[in-house]
Formats: sequence, structure tokens, C-alpha cells
Amino acid sequence: MQKRILVVIITLVGMSLGISFLPLAWMALRQGGNMWLNNTFTNGLIGAIIFFLLSLVIADPISTGLKTIEKRLNEFSLTYLLFGAIGTILGLTLGLIVATPLNRLPIPFVNSALPVLLMILLGYFGFRVGTTRIDEWRKIFSTKKKTEESNENKVLERKAGDNFRKYKILDTSVIIDGRIYDIARTGFLEGVLLIPNFVLYELQYIADSGDSLKRVRGRRGLDILNALQKEEDIQVEMYDGDFEDISEVDSKLIKLAKLLDGVIVTNDYNLNKVSEFQNVAVLNINALANAVKPVVIPGETMNVLVVKAGTERQQGVAYLDDGTMVVVEDGQHYMNEHIEVVVTSALQTAAGRMIFAKPAHSSRNIKDDSPEKKIEFQGK
Repeated sequence: MQKRILVVIITLVGMSLGISFLPLAWMALRQGGNMWLNNTFTNGLIGAIIFFLLSLVIADPISTGLKTIEKRLNEFSLTYLLFGAIGTILGLTLGLIVATPLNRLPIPFVNSALPVLLMILLGYFGFRVGTTRIDEWRKIFSTKKKTEESNENKVLERKAGDNFRKYKILDTSVIIDGRIYDIARTGFLEGVLLIPNFVLYELQYIADSGDSLKRVRGRRGLDILNALQKEEDIQVEMYDGDFEDISEVDSKLIKLAKLLDGVIVTNDYNLNKVSEFQNVAVLNINALANAVKPVVIPGETMNVLVVKAGTERQQGVAYLDDGTMVVVEDGQHYMNEHIEVVVTSALQTAAGRMIFAKPAHSSRNIKDDSPEKKIEFQGK
């Protein structure tokens, strides 16, 4: 459709040019008096035919160029384009005012090339001012109530900065993980949850995988997205743009976060490190989970269930309700039993927190050599 419209436009341009300039050509060929050739209908028809044939060659490159420009424009927000256009118009207007006196000077370069350069330069500066100071432009155009009540209850406008960014961009791993839904429902995530189309396509690809495990994970991710959209208190938006020159989804996420000044929400360790290296803000769900786990100190007692043997001799392993591993010294003697343990130390690793403990009775220094106690201990 676009190509046909271009052909029609180019043909109409050729008709107009034929009517305007072909009479001069006929006069140069000494055929100006030939009314069969030199008339409005013939001139328009010849110009239309020539430019129609030309359009068959140049329509495809022009259409491709227009699609590229359209795709680039779709990557920018409407606010960015609006204030950029306003800034450009103001810059060109100022350039026209400055260039008008220069056109009247009898100096060759000053009255011809310099006004054009000034227009281009001031138009560019106007575009930059319009797009880099969007918040200030909003304040100028926004209406404010100048009543005493509004002044007393004045709320400062919150800017995007180090502590707040509007868009929280979700990656594939954090959607499949599912904890983002519970975190968003609590209200701890401010702003808008942004789901890029290329992340949605990756989820769909995983959901259609031949591997049953991947298929279940992909469908879980799609269910989480549907649940997020149904929550009235959670703002969820889709990003329709794409970066076709980039193949990896992680790289596209980083590019999008830079473009929108957003935050990537993930639980991917590698994506976290790459984003930090490129100065892109990241919210790591795993880091949040480790941060909110209860803090234990040496000497604290707890009741645990020893469920399996440890890697070292006589060690037992238990787990807290939040999944924290507890390594119990001499815990193999209490397999599948609830026992009181005393914390000896805690270790924070990239995978999470590990707690080291020993049975509570081992620190009491009570020695009982009675036969009943020996038999009881051997039974354990």
C-alpha cells in the first residue's frame, strides 16, 4: 500500500513538473509553436509517464527508508518527540530572525551560506534543549492552582533520579520465577512494570518448546503476566519496539533501559553484573530475598529438622522455612528428628545464606555416664 501511494505521489509530481518546465524544453527544441506537443495536457502526460517509470525504480528504496525512519521514531516516547519538535521550531524561528539581516548584506558568503548554517545550528540546539529539559518544559506548560490551600499542601513533583525511575523493565527469568507478582502486590515496586515484546516472544518460544520442563516454565511465565495485568493496583505496560540489530535479549534489555532511563528487574546473576558494568540500574530479586531473610547471631538457639547428611563427616543438614541451609555439627546422629541447635556462625554467599550450628546439649558440658543414658545415646 505504501509503495502504491509513493508511485501516485511521484507521478503527480512529474505531471506538475511537466506542465511547468516542458514548454521551455519545447522552445529550446524549436517546437514551441507546435500545439500538438506544447499544450498543458501533453506536457502533463509526458511528465507523468516519465516520473511513473522513475517511481518503479526509486519507490522501493524510498519505502525502505521511510520504514527505517518510522521504526526509529517508534523507539522514542511521544513526550520526547513533542518537546523536540517544539524546541526545533523555536530554534528555526530564532535562526530566521538572525539570518534575515544577513541576507541583505552585499557579502557573498555572509548573505548566502551563513544564514543557512545559522538556521541548521540553531534548529539543532533547539532540538537538544527541547529533549534534554523535558521536566522543565512540563512545568512551564502545566497549569497550577494559586490558592492558599494548594500552596499549603504543595507536593513536590518527583523526578526520575538515583532513587526513583518510572519504568521497571522485567526480564524473562524474573517473570518465570514468579516472585515478582507477590512483590508487586505488596506495593514495594513503584512506577510502571514494562514488558518488552521481545521478552514476551521469548516466553512464548519457551512455552512452545519440545522440552516438557521448559514448556512448563514458559507457561508459568505467561500465567504470571496475565495475573499482573489483572491486578488493578499494578501498572503494566507493553513496549512494542525492538532492536533488530541486536540478537541477544539481555543486550536488548540493557539498550531499552538506557533509552527509557529505566531499571532492569531480574534474578539473573550475569545480567546483573553486565548491567552494573554499563551503569544500568538493576533490581535483583535474589538479592532482595537474601536481604529480608532473618538475621541470626552466634549463640542463638533454634529448633530444626535434620533431613539429610552433610558433605563432611558426621554433619547433618536442615532447612529453615525460608530455605536457608543449616549445617549441624554431629547432626547425622539425629537424622529425621527435631532438635534444638545453637548457632555458631553464619556465611553469606552469592547463592544465599548458610548457618552453621551444633546441638544445644553439646555446649552444656554435662557428663552423665549412667547406663540408661548410654543406651539412649546408642539408640539415637
